[in-house]
Amino acid sequence: MTRATVLRSSTYRGMPWKNGGGQTVEIAVSPEGAALSDFDWRVSMATVETDGPFSIFAGIDRTLAILEGNGMSLTIDDNAPVLLKQDNAPLAFPADVAVAARLAEGPITDLNVMTRRNGLRHWVERVDVDSTVTVHPAAPTWFLLCHQGTLTVEWSGEHADLGQKDALLLQGAKGKDVVVSGKACCFLISIDPI
Repeated sequence: MTRATVLRSSTYRGMPWKNGGGQTVEIAVSPEGAALSDFDWRVSMATVETDGPFSIFAGIDRTLAILEGNGMSLTIDDNAPVLLKQDNAPLAFPADVAVAARLAEGPITDLNVMTRRNGLRHWVERVDVDSTVTVHPAAPTWFLLCHQGTLTVEWSGEHADLGQKDALLLQGAKGKDVVVSGKACCFLISIDPI
């Protein structure tokens, strides 16, 4: 059975970064209400206004995508810097290594997906919808974030209308047909047990 939760941007929870260096907006977390030290998975957006280090999350894998702004350069575990911009594919890396961020030109907002490495894995894909797309989630937990534009999402005889920054969480969605209609830039997030 598929369980659906529509998440409205007006209800997202704002909180300080783990390292106190900025603010994040939590879209969803599992288990619900979990603290930063004990979540299984977490989807959030953060505004980065200054250069500096990322928070360290032991045993966590993360994927980052730029939602707004001119991008930032990430130095991950002393490797060569990687410039991440809005038109780049989301970047996956460990959340428990040293990461330093340097803004390309002004503040940015990013999408941050994190899963606990010893039990889960995740994938993040940016998709531009310009009419109707049918998606077949490959994981039991599937998440759609409508970044810009508006969408109607249909599954198992139900539907939801999503505006900018709204999201839909489907649990038990693996192998189902999900029909996404409208004109929008969105992010599809799949979370799978190992």
